[in-house]
Amino acid sequence: MGNCFLPPNSRVQNAHSSQQPSVPSKATSKSSLSSVPSTLTCSTASTLTVPSCSEGSYVALPTPRTEGEILSSSNLKAFTFSELKSASRNFRPDSLLGEGGFGGVFKGWIDEHTFAASRPGSGMVVAIKKLKPDGFQGHKEWLTEVQYLGQLRHPNLVKLIGYCSDGDHRLLVYEYMPKGSLENHLFKRSAQPLSWAIRMKIAVGAAKGFTFLHDGESQVIYRDVKTSNILLDSEFNAKLSDFGLAKAGPTGDNTHVSTQVMGTHGYAAPEYIATGHLSAKADVYSFGVVLLELLSGRRALDRNKIGIEQNLVDWSRPFLGDKRKLFRIMDSRLEAQYPKKAAHTVAALALSCICADAKLRPKMSEVLATLEPLQDPKEMDKSTQSDWKKDAMNPALRSPMRCQPSQRGSIGGSPLAYFE
Repeated sequence: MGNCFLPPNSRVQNAHSSQQPSVPSKATSKSSLSSVPSTLTCSTASTLTVPSCSEGSYVALPTPRTEGEILSSSNLKAFTFSELKSASRNFRPDSLLGEGGFGGVFKGWIDEHTFAASRPGSGMVVAIKKLKPDGFQGHKEWLTEVQYLGQLRHPNLVKLIGYCSDGDHRLLVYEYMPKGSLENHLFKRSAQPLSWAIRMKIAVGAAKGFTFLHDGESQVIYRDVKTSNILLDSEFNAKLSDFGLAKAGPTGDNTHVSTQVMGTHGYAAPEYIATGHLSAKADVYSFGVVLLELLSGRRALDRNKIGIEQNLVDWSRPFLGDKRKLFRIMDSRLEAQYPKKAAHTVAALALSCICADAKLRPKMSEVLATLEPLQDPKEMDKSTQSDWKKDAMNPALRSPMRCQPSQRGSIGGSPLAYFE
């Protein structure tokens, strides 16, 4: 998985629900980057149905309730700890791909047919996530990943190959994603800048994954949309990873599910933070933040910046609807090499995704429908680099902007104490 499991951004949590987890868990400790580990709240038994898709089909599987049912119905390989020690060369430091509060991710090799451990350099490369016994993600998130990725299959979801539940050891075995995470490509100083075409390819791939989750007969809400959870294969195809916070969506006439507030600072939707009411529109909001990061090359939250610029949503919002000022927030590493019309389209889409009123945000299927044509050069505006340079040289547009405070922090009495 490349360096896809580096220390995650701070997560937000607040109890808004008295519901208790219905799956067993292990005690976990707090991390300086996080509140208490997430809680998995199971709804009534339902059928998890994969929506029909031109890229594949899905088989309806019953949503399990107990840990034993989840593990037995997961369609995954059950590894022993000894097998994974051998596959990763005993979790040697030079096999470490990344590390976070949950533990480490190690590069390993297994036989592509039998899944038995193989010699380094032979067989299939995998990423092995080894959970710390006291890691903040905890046993419940490990089990949630097995529950969802053990049943869901889609080209834009990372493939979970197997798991280990051997004594106190909890591990997960994934397909290896050689390009690592979108986060690294956008923000790591040594990374080669992503072109506009690659950024659009990634956005479309991620949107396909979220549309797949949202449009199923039994909806799945991802709940932790962020650049570090969007992984890239060797051809920059985007795949969603880390389903530890995923949750079944509302059923029947319900518009939301009530749950503990979990997610990542800078990405979580304001109405969800304020009330604990979770809907698919919370994922849409977070995806809008990811679009802003793709446009600007800036992090959702950056404590190194000053004032309003620390929060990407608040800083960028005034520019998104103004075609003459949009260039101000565009990533300088693009060197003005992007279609002007396409940039305007993505900016307008991001603005609609981060709308304060969740009801006015588009569905993920609508987001996907807007993004897909941007991959077709025929649909892109043939704006030249000189157009942007001309705008940048206009003194009126270069004058300092008087930023107005965003209303985002006061929606529904949103307690900003969740944000460190």
